[in-house]
Amino acid sequence: MNANATAKSVFHALMALFCLFIAAGPALGAHSMLDAVQKRGVLRVGFSSFVPWAMQDKNGDYIGFEVDVAKRLAKDLDVDVELVPTRFSGIIPALLADKFDIIIGSMSVTPERNLKGNFSIPYDYATIEAMANREKTRDMAFPGDYNKPGVIIAVRSGGTPAIVAKKLFPQATIRPFDDEAAAVQDVISGRSHMMLSSAPLPAFESRKQPNVLYQPTTEPLARQPVGFVIRKGDYDSMNVLDNWIRLVEEEGWLKDRKDYWFKGTDWENKVQ
Repeated sequence: MNANATAKSVFHALMALFCLFIAAGPALGAHSMLDAVQKRGVLRVGFSSFVPWAMQDKNGDYIGFEVDVAKRLAKDLDVDVELVPTRFSGIIPALLADKFDIIIGSMSVTPERNLKGNFSIPYDYATIEAMANREKTRDMAFPGDYNKPGVIIAVRSGGTPAIVAKKLFPQATIRPFDDEAAAVQDVISGRSHMMLSSAPLPAFESRKQPNVLYQPTTEPLARQPVGFVIRKGDYDSMNVLDNWIRLVEEEGWLKDRKDYWFKGTDWENKVQ
């Protein structure tokens, strides 16, 4: 049996196991998120806009890597999906308040977040990169000259880039924004020297405006695992989610979607 045939056999076996989990809906427990989702017929997904994880196209519809992930998960659960855009700084409190069932929102694992919610196994890894205003930083050497008083670094409020910025540039002023687009504009205008964000946004914006923006380094400043987040205590639902991630990884679907959104540029003309 060749490698492809073996992979297909493994995938079909795992999918059969997954279907058994789903078919056992009522047995998942009184506090099972997935049990409630199946009864409701809708998976409510909390997320926040990050390019190209989730963003609005020219028609106002949400597209992106995590939108694909959310839709595929709902399809395999045989339910509809409801996308619930939420400010990243308040997304965990919104989950705990039952505003939605699950966070699929480029959320990397940190001890502080893990104390509030339970993370699945990683379905992706986020790398943090830098983007700077070309004119404002023309005489600055990276990274030393960026770790000084008077330097302003824009970040998304509540996100991992803010944590990385405070760790790597403790002498600089960290300027938080609720919206990533506003942080980008702050760098473009020259009010901030630099922005830290999840890849590939810095490279994407630098390609769009090469006369204004550039990457002082293309080396990742940090790399962290990204997982689904659900409320604590729901181990049966987490077991299903972990196995679903393993299934779509084995199938090659996750890599295909990641390559499309992070390595290709076909989607760029679809966004606002």
